[in-house]
Amino acid sequence: MNHFIPHSAGLKCILFGLAFSLLNVSLLIGQEGQENERPKIGLVLSGGGAKGMAHIGALKVIEQAGIKIDYIGGSSMGAIVGALYASGYTAMELDSMFNATNFGSLIQDNLPRSAKTFYEKEDSERYALSLPFDNFKVSVPPAYSGGQNIYNELVKLLYHVKDVKDFNKLPTPFVCVATDIETGKQVILNKGYLPEAVLASGTLPSLFEPTIIDDKVLIDGGVVNNYPIDEVLAMGADIIIGVDVQHDLSDRESLLSATEILLQINNYRTVADMKQKSAKTDIYIKPQIEQYSVIEFNKLKAIIKTGEDAAFLKFEELKALSNGSGKEKTVNYKTDENIVLNRLMIEGNTSHTRGYVKGKLRFNLNEPITFHKLQQGIGNLAATGNFKTIRYKLLTNVDDGEDLVLPLDETPTTSFLRLGAHYDDLYKSGAIINLTKRKVLSRDDVASFDLILGDNIRYNFEYYMDKGTYWSFGINSRFNDFEQEIDFDLIGDNFDVTQNTRINSINLSVSDFTNQIYVQTVVKEEFAFTLGAEYKDLKYSTRTFGEITDPNVPINTQTENGRTYFEKSNYISVFGALKLDTYDDKYFPKRGLYFNGDMHYYLLSSDFNDNFKDFSVSKARMGMAFPLFKNLSLNLETEGGFKLGTSKVTSFDFLLGGFGTDYINNFAPFIGYDFISLFGNSYVKAYGRLDYEFAQKHHALFSANFANVDDDLFRTGDWFKAPMYSGFGVGYGWQSFLGPINLLYSWSPETDNSQFFVSVGYWF
Repeated sequence: MNHFIPHSAGLKCILFGLAFSLLNVSLLIGQEGQENERPKIGLVLSGGGAKGMAHIGALKVIEQAGIKIDYIGGSSMGAIVGALYASGYTAMELDSMFNATNFGSLIQDNLPRSAKTFYEKEDSERYALSLPFDNFKVSVPPAYSGGQNIYNELVKLLYHVKDVKDFNKLPTPFVCVATDIETGKQVILNKGYLPEAVLASGTLPSLFEPTIIDDKVLIDGGVVNNYPIDEVLAMGADIIIGVDVQHDLSDRESLLSATEILLQINNYRTVADMKQKSAKTDIYIKPQIEQYSVIEFNKLKAIIKTGEDAAFLKFEELKALSNGSGKEKTVNYKTDENIVLNRLMIEGNTSHTRGYVKGKLRFNLNEPITFHKLQQGIGNLAATGNFKTIRYKLLTNVDDGEDLVLPLDETPTTSFLRLGAHYDDLYKSGAIINLTKRKVLSRDDVASFDLILGDNIRYNFEYYMDKGTYWSFGINSRFNDFEQEIDFDLIGDNFDVTQNTRINSINLSVSDFTNQIYVQTVVKEEFAFTLGAEYKDLKYSTRTFGEITDPNVPINTQTENGRTYFEKSNYISVFGALKLDTYDDKYFPKRGLYFNGDMHYYLLSSDFNDNFKDFSVSKARMGMAFPLFKNLSLNLETEGGFKLGTSKVTSFDFLLGGFGTDYINNFAPFIGYDFISLFGNSYVKAYGRLDYEFAQKHHALFSANFANVDDDLFRTGDWFKAPMYSGFGVGYGWQSFLGPINLLYSWSPETDNSQFFVSVGYWF
């Protein structure tokens, strides 16, 4: 059946359709007009360091009032919070995000130990202070921190807007300000790479290094404009909501740090400015944060609460501005997802090869990696100390791949003066003065000289050429010296000495002069294989016997200036070593694995005691650390060693006892006994320690160790018998700015004596 519409009816239908369409268009235009007529709301967030966390509390209340922000402007910490909010995060997400962040670690640029080479690990665990040293002049570092860790976090959190170069095109248009340090003028940052712009605005003087953008050296925007209200009005805002976390001028009791003093100087002007700027602000939110300092990030929850409380006082005014939409979640990217980088683009001033840079990054292009892996790679590169803060960029390229852009700016300072202090019961007091020079003969080498002054004068010189996974080359020279009161029986059993019942103990002096040349290859900075040759001048002596000549005094000794020698030989050996070290901390490890194996083959000797034949000494130490519960970790280790050969030389026997680390030759700690108490040409030892961190950097320690020590333990099978010796200890440890401080009370069931050990500062 055919259907048709008469001509007149068809015309009516067409006219009706046109009228309906025009009505819809007029409604849409009306709605758009109403939207355009809606007043635009701008948000201004001031700077204030840790006090800026109050912005998050205020944002939570603003969202609760149902307000959608149209424009955001911030300075310093206000720029950081504002950028994250403008990129799409909600206030609750920011609350969770910041509460899960250890700002103390971020600000200090505490790079993980795994990021450092073996040489860098030793340096960071030996010196308390490092200062630039050029042309025989000591200078002060430009800032407390380079801001590398902060920048890493910003790149990760703002990854979903990495390709937005115009900040007006962010989910919420955004602007921040910085200060040109050369001109003192304000620089408006509304374009570029968002993490870089935000870091520039938040580069607090004395705390972070300046940021260079478009050849301008930029520092904290709060220096010239800590409340960018005019910039937000210029974006098109009709109504301004402002959150001001600045405070009035501080009294003398509050000026306790260089950062606080610098802020006080800056506040002379900003306090006056805020009288006018607060008058321009329609809803002015002023959290009560006077009791907090700009660096008290450990009081995050309390500071956020001040922002909520202050915003609730304005809740009715905020509610009146409600536009019914509130904050919409726009961030879908999960920071634990994999990314694939298919191009590495190195820019800037660097004499280091592309292979060197890729080797330090430790990941391959065109393979999925996590952000954690990326940050580790950047940390490895930063840990070399060869570059200023690495402000890298992640950008989508024209092939729909992803670029890692590395603008590398080499550190101009190549010489450093390093200082430290230490006390322990073996070496007694000591102060270390170190001069380190990079790029002595090549761009990858380092020379370092330690002079240790105190009760025992020592030195350590080291030169090495770091080629990473390729064979590296190094030489070192070391002189070590200490004295210890020991039982006379130890001398009688180890050297050709007639027993003397009139002498119970002697003061043994140990002098060791060692020179090594070696090659080494490293895998991922955690595993090293070393081959080398060694020359050693070793002396054991005492002044206890004085100048007497007595048949009961040791045989085959020399007496010079009142000193009697038991050993005075030179030795030449070759050696090999394997080392794996993933401990997160040398002194208080909470997780990781450790292995250190060493074998020396002694070929030649000047043979002071006329008893030398070639022999070898092998030893190994292995361990692991892991957390049991929150703040409670367990460190378990085992070690042992043995001598091979028929030589009667006893100078390289194992000597156990005492507490500490970094001993020379075959000395090993064993709590419950004093230094150099147990001896033999072979030993096995087991060690365990519970570490309870009852407050940040403060540790309660519970230790136990067990050992068999004797001659030829492995040949006789006695190494596998019940332990002959045991020791237990309870102590306190503090990770201080000087290094670890340890107080340990120890005892052994086999003796009636207890031992109290004290160690202050890094061992060297």
